Amino acid sequence: MTAELLDPTAHVDLDPLAAALSPGALVTEPDVVAAHSKDWALFCEVGTARALVRATTVEDVQATLRFASEHRIPVVPQGTRTGLSGAANATDGALLLSVSKMDRVLEVNTVEMTCTVEPGIVNQDLKRHLADFDLAYPPDPGSVAISSIGGNVATNAGGLCCVKYGVTRDYVRSLTVVLADGRVTTVGRPTAKGVAGFELAGLFIGSEGSLGVIVGITLDLIPRIPDPLTAVGLFPDVVSASGAVCDFMATGARPSLLEFLDGRTLEILNAYGDFGLPEGAGAMLLVQSNGDGSQEAAVRELERFTEVANACGASEVMFSDDPADSELLVAARRAVAPAMEKYASTHGGGELVDDVCVPRGRLREFFARLVDIEAEHPEITICTCGHAGDGNMHPSIFFDAGDPESTRIAQEAFGEIMAAGLELGGTITGEHGVGYLKRDWLARELDPVSKEIHLGIKRALDPLGILNPGKMLASL
Repeated sequence: MTAELLDPTAHVDLDPLAAALSPGALVTEPDVVAAHSKDWALFCEVGTARALVRATTVEDVQATLRFASEHRIPVVPQGTRTGLSGAANATDGALLLSVSKMDRVLEVNTVEMTCTVEPGIVNQDLKRHLADFDLAYPPDPGSVAISSIGGNVATNAGGLCCVKYGVTRDYVRSLTVVLADGRVTTVGRPTAKGVAGFELAGLFIGSEGSLGVIVGITLDLIPRIPDPLTAVGLFPDVVSASGAVCDFMATGARPSLLEFLDGRTLEILNAYGDFGLPEGAGAMLLVQSNGDGSQEAAVRELERFTEVANACGASEVMFSDDPADSELLVAARRAVAPAMEKYASTHGGGELVDDVCVPRGRLREFFARLVDIEAEHPEITICTCGHAGDGNMHPSIFFDAGDPESTRIAQEAFGEIMAAGLELGGTITGEHGVGYLKRDWLARELDPVSKEIHLGIKRALDPLGILNPGKMLASL
């Protein structure tokens, strides 16, 4: 979609915008603006923004979008900028619109089992708040301690427990959204059931700020999640471990967590922290079951996992009812991102984190392809972890960022992994989003009619193309 935007080098008087905003909301200091101009993704364009708006109210968001529409200035909506696809990166001449300061819990309704929050609240902070009500909001991305609920909605974030409890989309009841022209609307439903009109809320979930700016979110909640039992299965290689995932889930199992870590990931974690993870395994499956509150049912489920894992060639399977064991193992899994960041810093500085999701029944094939891709590119290292129960894998490619040839090979392997996912009936992104990083790949995944529908929706909601241009839909 071609945006009809102002020349990014043209002068625009921002004083009227500053006057319409809360005091101090408009920031023009170049260093501050630059510091807010990118997320965590590599190989993504970073433009030079005009200014940063730190919104504290819905009215701030409205004023920003009205001003931007009047002057045809691009706007880049932002949360806590923990994304991995470049969706929060600045474009030239844009206004960065941060809603991270809009971080209140507005209501917890124990009768409806919902909460209404502002978009900037951090996922983990919301979980702590809800614990006082014996309620839970299940989606828990790896960035749970630093990512915002608004950002989670914008990327339809998943996480460790979504194999049983689902992803962000499954908990969004309604959204309050400011459209590109500054108008406010609420989409979704006010009740547990409702089919009045189209399901418009779904358009904004995963839209990465390209259709509107989310300023309010009502989420469905569930009762406090029971404490789980934990099992660990060790395997000689990644293919046998992935086969155990397929066969275990085929039994009708509903684990509350089913995570995959390959042998290199285990080594990196042990070098990073005192986790005491097994040495020498080709892969590890981390499984939890809470039996919906029944310890007996949880034990039976983990016994079933043990049988399946052994049949798939596991070298060892063990499980524990000690909460301390569970906490340590989950803490290790959550430490993967910082551990790999540290590893990359001492091994050439380059890391590309992929996010491919395939049908669970194709995991064996996916890992066989992954082994072949790494064998074809001995100059790089691939470590893989992921949400195995959902078929959502996160291969990380490590390379020498100072070597153009190593960088080229890493990018080639990154593409080959996505191509393998598509060929196996999967998708280029399970939860990290498209952004700059995968915009060309989105064009490969969508069929021609789907592309037309995407662009038609974009034109209807953002006719001037001011919202996050050049990213998700740029290659359609």
